[in-house]
Formats: sequence, structure tokens, C-alpha cells
Amino acid sequence: MKKVQITETVLRDAQQSLIATRMPYADYEGILSEMDKAGYYSVECWGGATFDSCLRYLNEDPWERLRNLRKNLPNTRLQMLLRGQNLLGYKHYHDDVVEKFIELSIKNGIDVIRIFDALNDFRNIKTALESTKKYANERTIASGCISYTQSPVHTVDKYIEMCKELQSMGFDTICLKDMAGTMTPYEAEHLIKGIKDAVGDMPLILHTHCTTGMAYMTITKAVESGIDVIDCATSCLSGGTSQPSTETMFYAFQQYGMDCGLDEEVINKVNDFFKPLKQKYVDNGTLNPKSLSTDAQALVYKVPGGMLSNMIANLTDMHAMDKFEAALLEIPAVRADLGYPPLVTPLSQMVGNQAVTNVLIGERYKNISKEVKNYIKGEYGIAPAPVSAELVEKVLGADGTPVDCRDEDQKRTGEDFAAAKEALGDLARSEEDIMSYICYPDQTLKFLKDRKAQEENEAVYTIEEM
Repeated sequence: MKKVQITETVLRDAQQSLIATRMPYADYEGILSEMDKAGYYSVECWGGATFDSCLRYLNEDPWERLRNLRKNLPNTRLQMLLRGQNLLGYKHYHDDVVEKFIELSIKNGIDVIRIFDALNDFRNIKTALESTKKYANERTIASGCISYTQSPVHTVDKYIEMCKELQSMGFDTICLKDMAGTMTPYEAEHLIKGIKDAVGDMPLILHTHCTTGMAYMTITKAVESGIDVIDCATSCLSGGTSQPSTETMFYAFQQYGMDCGLDEEVINKVNDFFKPLKQKYVDNGTLNPKSLSTDAQALVYKVPGGMLSNMIANLTDMHAMDKFEAALLEIPAVRADLGYPPLVTPLSQMVGNQAVTNVLIGERYKNISKEVKNYIKGEYGIAPAPVSAELVEKVLGADGTPVDCRDEDQKRTGEDFAAAKEALGDLARSEEDIMSYICYPDQTLKFLKDRKAQEENEAVYTIEEM
């Protein structure tokens, strides 16, 4: 019997895509022991935007959340998404920071580290891979990830070569990350068959979104073509900008005689638990019903759902929604000028913001954002195709030379840790506190100050009671 396994995304990407990662740990703690019996390949529960959201919006320690997840899901692989040299943020960190972050992630309970680079510049995931292998235990899986997109330079042959490179680097699995949900069934069939022929028995994973309406068809064809693991979300929080439904795919594959390894009763209990939570998020405005709709425009413009909603919000704030169609048309042009980068964080924000700027000003590249300038300078890595010569000259000058992003990344000076320890003083109680500060200094400082103040207040109340 053919086996296809399922990663459950409701604790990370599903809620990140639908409610901007605003789901507090307390909301789902009560279902974790049941989820532990489901038989998932893994539960994606950390990384991505969860770290930022814990500190910025939810007043939670992301490391404590991870430890609690580990305690309540002892038999299930815990999975995180890591942006390679960017970790969980938007800039490159030195190699010693990347290594320490991964050491702490594994120590606190992560099993599967899915590592990607926005440009598919694999130099930017090498340190993360080496660190994962260095601190691995018997449950650790290093998953090399390809940011999937379509362009004149992103061909089946190119993707096959990328997969062969990930295999040679030493990754345990390979994930195709279709962040915009634009992979079609036709593309899935030809791509996955070609990759499986090239990498043999190496497990292959497909991550996609329902944004364009393609996902269910694409996943079905991908499984027929040899995919081993698919990402799904419990049904009440599936669809739209989220992933396909876990239960739906389970029932569909059952009829094909495929084993997903899931307990039907348990996965339905999981969905029943999240139904009232979903309604709560709808009622309080956290979940906008628009996020659950299908938008086929992404098939034309290759724009992920989150990027599209962000652009709409920005134009609305500026009272410029009349420029929306023009901005949407400008996105593919900017992307081509920048060498066809995949539209995934942080490139999606950079391309989208530059397109909006071009349209609002009425002149292309009159103002170029700092981030786009840094991209053209080479600070993010190597673009998939050459950047427009006109743009390069505009940013670097006639004789300018792009930098090698790895020159700075490779420094192992310890300066980041020393500066963080000095800035935090007695607020830092652990390496995890220091790492949080390195990743998100302003948010972490506020969180740690609030934590200390709360504990001092509680101590006062205790003394008064005595």
C-alpha cells in the first residue's frame, strides 16, 4: 500500500496565513494531548512569524511556548520554518548566531527544521544545515527547502538541479515550498517525477496554499507522481490563504488505497476543538473572511495571499486604492527587473512595496527603497537571473561591484552576544533571552521588562498576604 504522510500546520502556517499568527498558546493547549495521538508526520508549530508574534502581540516567551509544546506532544515530531541565514527575521545574521539559535531550538524541543532561502541561494542555508547536523539527536530531521515560483529562468531542469544540490549537501528531506499556491497539477506531475528520478528514495515534501484554488488538484497529482509528505491544516482553518484540509485529503487518499497513518477519530476531534476558536476569531475581527476566499489573480501575478492583503491594506491607509490595479500590474515588471526572485519573505515585501512606490510617484524607480538597494548590492545573495543593468548602475554607479553576502555572515566574533548581554543586564536569565534580543531587540526588551515588573508585583502581593 502506498503511503503518504501529512504534516499538520494549524499551529503555525495555517494560523499565520489566516489570522496573522495571533493564536495564543493558551487557546490551543487543551487539544495538544489529543493531537499527539493523531499520527501526523509532524506538527508545524514554531518558526516563521510565531517568534515575532509571541513577543510583539501575545506577551509570550516563544521559547517557553516551544518547551510547553514539547511537553504536551512527546510522541510527535515538532517542526519549525527557518529562513536560513535570516533565521526568523529580515536580515542576515553572523554564523555564530545562526548556530546558537539552532542549538537552542533543538535543545528546547524542535525535531524538524525546514530551512529555506528566499533566493534559493544555498550558500545562505549551509550554516543552518551544518548546525542542525552538529546538534542533532535521534529525532532531528534537516529539511532542505526550495522556494517555488514560475519565471523564464525557473524551469523543471533548474529545480531538479537544485534538488540534487540539496541532496549532495546532506539534507535528510527536500520540500517544495509553493508559498503563493501557483503550482498547477501539470507542473506538479512533471516536476515531481523528474525530481524523484534524480534523487531516488529521498523523501520529498510538498507545501502549498489554497490561495488560487489549485492546491487540492495539485496535491492529488503530486501524490500520484511520488510525493511522500504533504502539508495540510485541520479543516475549519484550511482553505483560502491556508493549506488544504487534513481530513479531506485523508478521506480522499483512503479511497485510493493510500495510508496516511492518521487516526480518523482523533483528527475529527482536533477539528471540533478548533471550530469554536475559529468562530471567536471571526467574531472579534481577527479572521477576515476574505482570507478564506479564492483569488486566481495570483496565477497571473504570482503574488502570495499575504502579500496581496498587505498591499491592499497599505493602499487603503494611503487612500490610494484607485492605484491597486496599476500596482498589481507593476509587480511582475519589478520582479523581472530584479532577476525574478521568488515572492517569499522578505522578497515579497520588497518587490510589492517598490511596485506601489513606482505607481504612486508616477515614475519608475525615482525612489528605491533601502532594502531593494541592499538586494541589488548583493547583500541578500545571488539573484536567480541578472538584475536590470539600468538599476544596477543607478544603485552601484557605473563601476560599482556587488558585494558577497557571505563575507559578513561568516564572522564569528561573539560581538552580537556580548552586546545583547550588556544591553539586557539582569533582565536576561538564559541564553534563550539573549537570543530573543538578538533577533528582536525592541520587542524582547519590552517583554523582559514587563516580565520583571509582573514578578515584582506578584512578590509584593505575596508579602502583603503573609
